[in-house]
Amino acid sequence: MGASGSKAREARVEFYRQKGKIHARAVQGPFNSLRWALVWITQGIFFGACWLQWEGPEGLRQAVLFDIAHEKLYLFGLVLWPQDALLLALVLILAATGLFLVTALGGRLFCGFACPQTVYTAIFTWLEARVEGDHLARRKLDQSPASARKWRLKSLKHGLWLGFSLVTAITFVGYFTPIRELLPALAQFQVGPWEAFWLLFYAAFTYVQAGLAREAVCQHMCPYSRFQGVMFDPATRNVAYDRQRGEPRQAGRQAGGDCVDCGICVQVCPVGIDIRDGLQYQCINCGLCIDACNQVMDKLGLPPGLIRFASEQELAVPAAPRPAPLRPRVAVYGSLFLVFVLLGAWTLAERSLVLVDVLRDRHVLMRETADGRIENAYTLKLMNLDDTPRTYRISVAGLPGLELVGERDFEVAAGGIRPVSVTVATAAGQHPSGAQPILFQVAALNAPATRAEEKSRFMLP
Repeated sequence: MGASGSKAREARVEFYRQKGKIHARAVQGPFNSLRWALVWITQGIFFGACWLQWEGPEGLRQAVLFDIAHEKLYLFGLVLWPQDALLLALVLILAATGLFLVTALGGRLFCGFACPQTVYTAIFTWLEARVEGDHLARRKLDQSPASARKWRLKSLKHGLWLGFSLVTAITFVGYFTPIRELLPALAQFQVGPWEAFWLLFYAAFTYVQAGLAREAVCQHMCPYSRFQGVMFDPATRNVAYDRQRGEPRQAGRQAGGDCVDCGICVQVCPVGIDIRDGLQYQCINCGLCIDACNQVMDKLGLPPGLIRFASEQELAVPAAPRPAPLRPRVAVYGSLFLVFVLLGAWTLAERSLVLVDVLRDRHVLMRETADGRIENAYTLKLMNLDDTPRTYRISVAGLPGLELVGERDFEVAAGGIRPVSVTVATAAGQHPSGAQPILFQVAALNAPATRAEEKSRFMLP
């Protein structure tokens, strides 16, 4: 009974590895250079785009601004409104479809090179290395007892992390509150409650995610790491260890495979896995183990590629030709991506800068004038989605002799909504009785392409 109980205890399942803090070894190589290139590109866009200016009809303004107070999204010369939510939905669907396509082709490439978690973790790790030293020095410092030096280095590191997190938070809020107004308000401690909340929240979020949680986000918090496997197939190329070439491992390579069991692939891994154990959901396909292993192979005079981007099919039959990239899964994702690109382009091209909503007068369905004409009253809500004031001309069609009574030209401010009352009349006795369909047409006087149509009903006795 005791032996069986002991075996049962030994057969427990571990849902995560209890490794402690990971201090990855720095490595140079093409994949590391590509990762840092994307760090510079993404952060250059993030920190720089909020400072760009754009000359609009109302004057100079921030080129990229989510103006929540006025329900506008400025993207250089494009102004989007809540009514353009379909475009935002298409952008999100397009991003998801593109992510699926990239994953089917090359695994978690987004995670390894462009994910914000990866980018900011790389920045925080770089700051940590500047203060505490290389991976060995950092590990030694963590294991050392409390001292004035340890307290000084840790305080400096966390101070740099918090400072960078605050700068990141200010930049983030600067996309919602104009950055040139936000900075003076911060200097005078006059930010509003919502700005203050998001500054503190985003700074704390960046500090915890990139500085403290790090690989735990990729391993246990990110849902993408969990469902990515359903997008793989045997032809998907991932960072992989060539077991047929590397085994059996021999330290010093007296005999056996090419792997000398140096462990450098584990030392450089930012999530702390051993790629030689096979494909694992924690792997983010950053390629750093490829850079490290190729350096070892070069020193030993062996060909590179013991660890490389390869598919399951390639590893099973090394001499087989590389699988064709166009296969059913990729074709489906690629087709969906193209469809959503075309749909988004068509939606943007057909987007009207004027919207009209027609409301009938519910109190008086119709009235007959002294000269025998039938009149119906309507309220039209004109919404100008352009960033310049427009004058719109209203016309009506649908029945012979139908015409507007009174004023028909109305000016609407930029981004404004103006309700206007109009009366439509026609001669009595010339049309079928009851509710007849009519069509209101609204067109900008100085921009004929800016037009909209809306259906309604005309009541006849």
